Amino acid sequence: RSRAMNTLSVAAPPAATESSGGMTSHRFEPYVDNGGTCIAIAGEDYCIVATDTRMSLGYSIVSRNMPKTFQVTSKCILASCGMQADRNYLQKLLWHLIRNYEFEHGHEITTPALAQLLSNRLYYRRFFPLYTFNLLGGLDEEGRGCVYGYDAVGNTERLTYGCQGSGESLAQVTLDSQIGRKHVLQDGKTLGLRNVPLDEAIDLIKDVFTSAGERDIYTGDAVKLHIVTKDGVRDEMFPLKRD
Repeated sequence: RSRAMNTLSVAAPPAATESSGGMTSHRFEPYVDNGGTCIAIAGEDYCIVATDTRMSLGYSIVSRNMPKTFQVTSKCILASCGMQADRNYLQKLLWHLIRNYEFEHGHEITTPALAQLLSNRLYYRRFFPLYTFNLLGGLDEEGRGCVYGYDAVGNTERLTYGCQGSGESLAQVTLDSQIGRKHVLQDGKTLGLRNVPLDEAIDLIKDVFTSAGERDIYTGDAVKLHIVTKDGVRDEMFPLKRD
């Protein structure tokens, strides 16, 4: 019993307390944010999903080699920020659902269908949501890149690019400027989305993570990139600051 209690005290966040009139009440906090940043960019014939590898708990670094991605199918990658325990549960749940789908239908699930499946599963937990903020990236049936962004209860939207996590506010503005061109005016109008070549998108993701790692203490150590094309999934690693 004492060993189990010691394990629980390390894994769970400290219980919050409230004091009023000389009395103290305790409440259970079921969620903890383990930090990190996820970015995804979709192109005409590719999709890149990237996350840093740092896992934090408060001001402590728990792990320097904990990517937040999961290859769901041969053409699709899931990236999740938020709570590590809920992320692990969600990945295992999707793995079983997809294997069951393949057994029943005799073929691999498409990325848009998987995006809807994930939205449904997150919505089922809306009264006690999984503390995960997800990006699903891959290729659709026509071979075009696609990215789906989610909140904790399953609201989703198809995007050209997206980011989640502790460095979201730092990364989003750069992506809006370089890809969405929402800050670039010509004749009084914004230029709008542009098609970014694959090599440029990889360099952009590296630049964004480098910038975010300088300012966000929960983003760092390294970046793992999953590059999805018609030829399959190729992985790359990119080092970041370790302090």
